[in-house]
Amino acid sequence: MIQGTPVNIIVGSHVWVEDPELAWIDGEVLEIKGTDATIVTTTGKTVNSCSYLSIYPKDTEAPPAGVDDMTKLAYLHEPGVLYNLASRFALNEIYTYTGNILIAVNPFQRLPHLYDIHMMQQYKGAAFGELSPHLFAVADACYRAIINEHGSQSILVSGESGAGKTETTKMLMRYLAFMGGRSDTEGRTVEQQVLESNPVLEAFGNAKTVKNNNSSRFGKFVEIQFDKHGKISGAAVRTYLLERSRVCQVSDPERNYHCFYMLCAAPPEELKRFKLGDPRKFHYLNQSNCYEVANVDDAREYLETRNAMDIVGINQDEQEAIFRVVAAILHLGNVEFVKGSEVDSSKLKDDKARYHLQTAAELLMCSEKALEDSLCKRVIVTPDGSITKPLDPAAAVTSRDAFAKTMYSRLFDWIVDKINNSIGQDPNAKSIIGVLDIYGFESFKINSFEQLCINLTNEKLQQHFNQVTYQADQFLDKNKDYVVAEHQALLTESKCSFVANLFPQLAEEASKQSKFSSIGARFKQQLQSLMETLSTTEPHYIRCVKPNTVLKPGIFENFNVLNQLRCGGVLEAIRISCAGYPTKRTFDEFIDRFGMLAPDVVDGSDEKSACIAICDRMGLRGYQIGKSKVFLRAGQMAELDARRAEVLAHAAKRIQRQIRTFLTRKEFIILRKATINMQKLWRARLARKLYEHMRREAASIRIQKHARGHAERKSYTKLQGAAIVIQTGLRVMAARNEFRRRRQNKAATIIQTQWRSFHAISSYNRLKKSTISLQCLWRARIARKELRKLRMAARDTGALKEAKDKLEKRVDELTWRLDIEKHLRMDIEEAKGQEIAKLQNALQDMQTQLQEAHAAIIHEREAAKIAIEQAPPVIKEVPVVDNAKVEQLTNQNHELEEVITELKKRVEEFEQSYSEVEKESHARLKEAEEAQMRVSQLQETIERLEVNVSNLESENQVLRQQALAASAKEDFTEEMELLRGKISDLESENKFLRSQNVVVEQIASSDDQVSLSVKELNNGYQSHNGVQVKEQHPITKDSEATPPILTKQRSLTDRQQDNHDALIKCLLEDNRFDKNRPVAACIVYKALIQWRSFEADKTNIFDRIIHAIQSSIENQDNTKNLAYWLSTTSTLLFLIQRTIKASNTSAVASKRNRNSPITLFGRMAQVRSSSLITGLSSGYSGMEGNPIAKSRIEAKYPALLFKQHLTACVEKIYGMIRDGLKKEISPFLTLCIQLFNSLLLRRECCSFSNGEYVKAGLQELEQWCAKATDEVLHQKSHKSLDEITNELYPVLSIAQIYRIGTMFWDDKYGTQGLSTEVIAKMKVLTVEDSISTPNNTFLLDVDSSIPFSMDEISQSFRDISVSNVDPHRPSFVRDQTSIFSCRQQNESFALLQF
Repeated sequence: MIQGTPVNIIVGSHVWVEDPELAWIDGEVLEIKGTDATIVTTTGKTVNSCSYLSIYPKDTEAPPAGVDDMTKLAYLHEPGVLYNLASRFALNEIYTYTGNILIAVNPFQRLPHLYDIHMMQQYKGAAFGELSPHLFAVADACYRAIINEHGSQSILVSGESGAGKTETTKMLMRYLAFMGGRSDTEGRTVEQQVLESNPVLEAFGNAKTVKNNNSSRFGKFVEIQFDKHGKISGAAVRTYLLERSRVCQVSDPERNYHCFYMLCAAPPEELKRFKLGDPRKFHYLNQSNCYEVANVDDAREYLETRNAMDIVGINQDEQEAIFRVVAAILHLGNVEFVKGSEVDSSKLKDDKARYHLQTAAELLMCSEKALEDSLCKRVIVTPDGSITKPLDPAAAVTSRDAFAKTMYSRLFDWIVDKINNSIGQDPNAKSIIGVLDIYGFESFKINSFEQLCINLTNEKLQQHFNQVTYQADQFLDKNKDYVVAEHQALLTESKCSFVANLFPQLAEEASKQSKFSSIGARFKQQLQSLMETLSTTEPHYIRCVKPNTVLKPGIFENFNVLNQLRCGGVLEAIRISCAGYPTKRTFDEFIDRFGMLAPDVVDGSDEKSACIAICDRMGLRGYQIGKSKVFLRAGQMAELDARRAEVLAHAAKRIQRQIRTFLTRKEFIILRKATINMQKLWRARLARKLYEHMRREAASIRIQKHARGHAERKSYTKLQGAAIVIQTGLRVMAARNEFRRRRQNKAATIIQTQWRSFHAISSYNRLKKSTISLQCLWRARIARKELRKLRMAARDTGALKEAKDKLEKRVDELTWRLDIEKHLRMDIEEAKGQEIAKLQNALQDMQTQLQEAHAAIIHEREAAKIAIEQAPPVIKEVPVVDNAKVEQLTNQNHELEEVITELKKRVEEFEQSYSEVEKESHARLKEAEEAQMRVSQLQETIERLEVNVSNLESENQVLRQQALAASAKEDFTEEMELLRGKISDLESENKFLRSQNVVVEQIASSDDQVSLSVKELNNGYQSHNGVQVKEQHPITKDSEATPPILTKQRSLTDRQQDNHDALIKCLLEDNRFDKNRPVAACIVYKALIQWRSFEADKTNIFDRIIHAIQSSIENQDNTKNLAYWLSTTSTLLFLIQRTIKASNTSAVASKRNRNSPITLFGRMAQVRSSSLITGLSSGYSGMEGNPIAKSRIEAKYPALLFKQHLTACVEKIYGMIRDGLKKEISPFLTLCIQLFNSLLLRRECCSFSNGEYVKAGLQELEQWCAKATDEVLHQKSHKSLDEITNELYPVLSIAQIYRIGTMFWDDKYGTQGLSTEVIAKMKVLTVEDSISTPNNTFLLDVDSSIPFSMDEISQSFRDISVSNVDPHRPSFVRDQTSIFSCRQQNESFALLQF
């Protein structure tokens, strides 16, 4: 520092002298006696006997507004630095450089002009120190450093509480987001998520202190990650040393953390749920008399915090659990203890303490008894066992407070981790910019353990140490940081998963280590980690200064600021900077700049000697000459520049005097030549650029061709391997199913064998004859089935046609006979069953016996079928009737009729006993009918599920078809061989059948005795014409039944794939409009409805549609094509939203807030979007007036996801159209905004003449906006407020109209602009708006957000009729005749699979 010396202090010198009120005050030396001087200050006060050591010289030529870099001060000392900051602060210049350190003085008011987009653009790419000091310059230097040097940077923001560190950090992140943010990403960007996390962290980590109403009680290091292109790719928030003791101990007039007071101001229903109320009733809050903060509404802050938690990804259940823990901490603080009955024991004080303990246990979802024991007792583990030790009341209170602090600390750590997980980190980031916001140096009358940790952090970061005295009382207690085992076990067993996750079960070693840890150790570890992180980065420093302790604007307290400058090491940094050589220039740069000061020494000397001669001639002292550079002390560069400016001024005048006439005469010729030359160069540049573009395009096409070929080959190989694995699995599954079926058949055969033996004993011998007859008829049935197979196999064989016709007639006759025989046999079985029921005296047993008899018959049928397969009957072309056999069967029928007569007699005897059982049977029958109804309902549900399964199977078959495309030819060859083998077998059997006789049994019976039923069973049997037939699937080695089914499946999937391809082709190529309806959207909608794609659990048609739309609009510059796709996608979205069931969230139409400021581009977007929506709504002449009277479809997840993707496409297309239009009018729009803002800022511009000029200039803009009315302002002097806001200026805010009305002056007609009543009303509205919206501004800016929602599009549409679109669909859709009949194909495919 430059102190006073006899050389520079004389009588009449202006100096700085210490003052008890102003710290330093300037004055004039009146008298000098030895080393003492007498000074009279500017206030008129005389100071006697001032030593030279306490006097500092004053620079009388210093600028009154101060200097932007304090290293430029002529006299660098405490009073010079202090009053330089005060001078700049008085002019709202809150930023000042000290070398590369930025000093920011908190203005305690908003200065929006310092942080708008225009200011960011000014500092973008500017060299550090070129513009006025600003934190944007520091942020830009960091960003340029990582771009140019690829090295990580850090910004250390320090200062005491209330100095503005948090706001400075926010502004730094805003600028970094402006420079490196991604503009083409959907949803919220990384920087937005970091900024949106601030309200949550402030709610749980900030509190009111003596010096600041919103003091951060934790350190925060925001790590912003950048990729190799300089774009933000991720972020992370690191927190350090939360002040946990504040949870339990609050000093007056400070407050606890904000979240406690917010929760106490929550809505009544939540207060009732958490059993909370006035904060004065809680011990952790009433230790201080401060419960409210000026201009802060805790109820509104609570709702905003909940909203912020939703934004950062904390769901409602987690929010409920968080505030349940906060409420439990408050109740826990009201649990008081008194001395217990035992020695050194404690118990709850009274019923109030018991109530709060119960409430805390309920909120934590843990045992009340366990919670009380964990607070009043302590378990000591010894080698001999566990010992339970009671705690006295003081120890119990300590245990309670430790429990509360631990819970709050764990809760805060969980919130930070949740925010980091929501933001997302980039592990592949090339570089980072870290912004450290940490509490500043604190010094009070009594400095506790917290101040020690805070001050140590600042000293380590700034490498500047201050001597401070600390009070060591309770240091050990505050340093404790371990979790009591009882507390850990209690909360680990909580029924609330959230609370249990806050206290996970630790390993034994980890639990021992954490039990004996301390805050100091943990703080040291965190600080070491922070220092290691910062050591890998290049640091940049911002010192925040709080100008006054009352936190009000316009007040600059010298002592307060000077103390912060001393503690923050600012003066030390100034000393270090000025002690060296802040200005350095190479020899050639120095000579190029200052060679004109001594031109005679430049020509004949080397560079080094010339530099020395120039410095000596200018009278510089203290400079140094290096090997390649000149090193100047502070202020010498400015002196040389001043001398250089004088020389240049004289030379410029001389040159201008000689050439001004020449330039005027030759100006036109030079300008023309320059224009021609520029055109030539520019055209050459365009030609080269076009050639380069064509060459790059050709190269890219060639690269894409090879890359896509490689990708397709790789995809095919992978798909082929997957298909082989799937085939292997399916074949294994089929083999297992076949083995399981055979095992079940074997078990059934054993059971049927036992039953047949029992049935043979109790049956009559005559029934055996009827069984033989039934077997003959069954063989006829089998013969008919074989005939059908032969007819299908030999359809093209003309020689067998006549024989097949005869056989079909004979088979029909046999079928009719078989039905009659079956009916007779059923009557016999019923009579036999009634007899069995009489013996057993229970109708249920009789029904069981009948069912068992039916099972036996079925088994006999199977045995008969097996016999037929082993020795199949042969049907000749000309059947021969065996009369002897017919006569024998006739006799058997007569015998059966006699048996039936006898049975009828026995039935009559049994009817009496049966009537008694019949009543019970009717009751059970009703129950069975009800059960059958439920079964039918379930069957319908199963059928619907089977349809869905069939759809999924069809899609799976498509994938299988693609996977088996390579081996399709081979599989087709195998199928043909199998079919040829089967045809040859059928031909051989047909020849054998021709050589056999046909056995026919004549059975006479009336048709009314036959009960026919056709139904489908689930056990593998189907009933056709009243006869139950078990489907036989012959098991062969090659599974002969499989290839036809697989062929049908493949054909269905092929047709489905063709339909999908045709639909995509229609979407891409059919650009027609039918009655102002986009045809492609209507056809796609009908196809999706017909295919029931919205009800499918899995389908790929939605992905193909979205991919087709995105590929069509990708890199699309044609606004007309984009408009077509916007119409198509919005129409399809409207149809889908009308068809499927919507979510529970209610859509709220966005309305323009009249009180909020409206941007110019927002107004343009409103007009354009309204006209667009109106055009879409009014343009459909085919819409119906009423909505479709159908129930909406319960959409599955793929349909809902498709709707979201389609919504994103609509927004993207609109954004592309909006960006294209904005690009066209952007220059003109910027000029209009600047002109309009100048009207609002300068009264001389807000005149009637300028208004007419602006109106004329806006004619080009009117074609993009709404048409302006041709009304003149001087004719509207008597308009009311409603007419002005709704008719004359419908798009201006109240603040803007009020600004224009108060500044307007009619320089042409001299009329009154607005009436005084209207001005008064607008003033009241403007004041109300400023209260509700503090950041409101009347200036105009550009807002590129989407001004409408999807619900507004839906509301603007009328119903669209898509029924009459089919006749006009293109040829490639008409060719696909099955595109709208795929549902029947899917049903057929499902039946085939069954």
